[in-house]
This record gives sequence, structure tokens and C-alpha cells, in this order.
Amino acid sequence: MSNAETRPAELRCAAQQTATGSRPAGVEILTPRDVPLGGPRAMTVRRTLPQRARSLIGAWCFADHYGPDDVARTGGMDVAPHPHTGLGTVSWLFTGEIEHRDSLGTHAMVRPGELNLMTGGHGICHSEVSTPRTTVLHGVQLWVALPEAHRDAPRDFQHYVPTPVAHGEATVRVFLGDLCGQSSPVRVFTPLLGAEITLPAGARVTLDVEGSFEHGVLVDTGTVTAEGTALQNGELGYLPPGRPHLTLANDGSAPARLVLLGGEPFGEEIVMWWNFVGRSHDEIVRFREDWQHESDRFGRVEGYEGTPQRLPAPTLPNARITPRRNPASRSAD
Repeated sequence: MSNAETRPAELRCAAQQTATGSRPAGVEILTPRDVPLGGPRAMTVRRTLPQRARSLIGAWCFADHYGPDDVARTGGMDVAPHPHTGLGTVSWLFTGEIEHRDSLGTHAMVRPGELNLMTGGHGICHSEVSTPRTTVLHGVQLWVALPEAHRDAPRDFQHYVPTPVAHGEATVRVFLGDLCGQSSPVRVFTPLLGAEITLPAGARVTLDVEGSFEHGVLVDTGTVTAEGTALQNGELGYLPPGRPHLTLANDGSAPARLVLLGGEPFGEEIVMWWNFVGRSHDEIVRFREDWQHESDRFGRVEGYEGTPQRLPAPTLPNARITPRRNPASRSAD
């Protein structure tokens, strides 16, 4: 999905070293903010990354959570071709269907429970349109920053349908990385975890997780307790490294669903603006100019029939970017 804000902030983001201690720190709650994408009938998303309190969780640098939206009222999703650099886009749906086209020549459908990962290192562009048979649109759009060694990676598209597995009372779909004995074959450039987890009412599970990872628990439906901290719908709970087990509970009377994200702390500073991830303000300026002048960096999307035929880049802010870093995580008392 494009970051279709008309005045996107330009951010410099860097992970922060976690403070050492005998025990990991507690859960940090990241509250979403509503962001309208588009015009008068804008689709509104709930954005938890990036924000002032925290810019990254591992290499995860962007998290939008949307729906369930009645397409008859909102108009659904129709995002004209737009560019990306230095990142991978992860599309994961709970309800609905989205048609994806990109400048690699990919024409694919995004469906519930199926992962689409598009890599746009050096440059790629794509369009996203909800299909006519979609009545309710509901899902998450996530971005992964590419490390320095791979940030100019060629265009790529991967599709994977994870098998749901039972873990205690929970149902788990692992779309990236390893969890509960399941391993995703999808190629990534930094150690990552991505999984959908559903918990019936009253369920409680403990997961063995990678202790060197940061983790994020993004609640889709219901109320989820992560390590004793209650998280409401749309909230993202951050857990620092140093925890080899993660206990999740649903104390409500209805099923709950969440997306579990994880990764090794991303030790590089990145610059984010609109749909670009780079390393400097000047680089972002160059990416924008390349897109506006229709350079070969991004290629072309064939088959998109909407208007406009490509999204123009917003105006850059007058000021150069200033650093934004994650706060140091504190160990628990």
C-alpha cells in the first residue's frame, strides 16, 4: 500500500541498543493514530509504526492496520501505481481481496491467509485495487527496511500460503521466519518473524521465541494480554530482546486475533519519506526526482485502468530531516 498522505513526514530512524539487565523490560504500548489515505472518500488506516515513541521493531519500519471496512461505504482500495525503494512490502489480509500489479510484471491476488512480499530495493512500482467481489476489506500492510548490503536488491515478488497449525489452544500461521515448529520458505534479508495468531475466548499460550529478537504484538480483534499487559484493538505491544518465551492470553468472551512481528534490532540508521526508504535527505530527493521524471529506476505497471495512471510524489518539506531514534529500553525492576 502507498503511504498516500499529502504531507508525509520525513523521518530518520535508528534502532537503539537495549539496556543490559538480568531481566527483560516490560511491554511498551504503542497507540495507533488514524491516517486517511486518499481524497474525500479516503480509506482510513491505524498506523502504529513509525511513531515518535518507536521507529522500528527489528527491520519492521511501517505498520498500517485497516478495517473491517464496508466497501460499499468507503469505496474500497484503489491505489494507482506508486514507487518504493529500500524496502519490502508485506501484504496480509483477514477479509477481502486485492489485485496487485507491479513493474516486475507480476499480476497477483492478495487473499486472506496468503502472504505477498514485494521487494523494491533499487526501485519498483505497483498498484493495489480491491476486487469487485470484495464487500469487506480488512488487513495489515507492513514494510521491512532492507539492510545496507541489500538495499539495492533487484525487484522481486514472493507468494506463500502458510498452513495453519495448532499450538495449545491457539491457531498459528507463520508467514515469515520460524515459530511453533513451522518455517516459512520466504526469503528475507534480515532475521524476521511474522505470524497471525488466533486465540479462542479464555485461551492462554506460551510461545518459544528467539531471545535476540525484539517483538511486537499487534492486536486485530479482541483484547490480548501479552506478558500480563492488556492490549486493546489496534494497539501494538513492544517487547525488547532478552525474552525466550512469550505468553499471550485472551481473557475476553470472544475470539481474539493478533499479528506477531519480530526481528533482530536493526542497527542501521534509515531515512523514510512517502514510499521511500534511503540513507540521507539527498538520496530521498533523488528518488523523488526519478519518480517524477519517470526514470527506468521504477519501471512501469501494465494493466492498471484507474485514474490517475500514477501517483505524483508529494512536495518535499522545506527543512532537512532530523534524527529520530528509539528510546533506550529499560530492564524490569
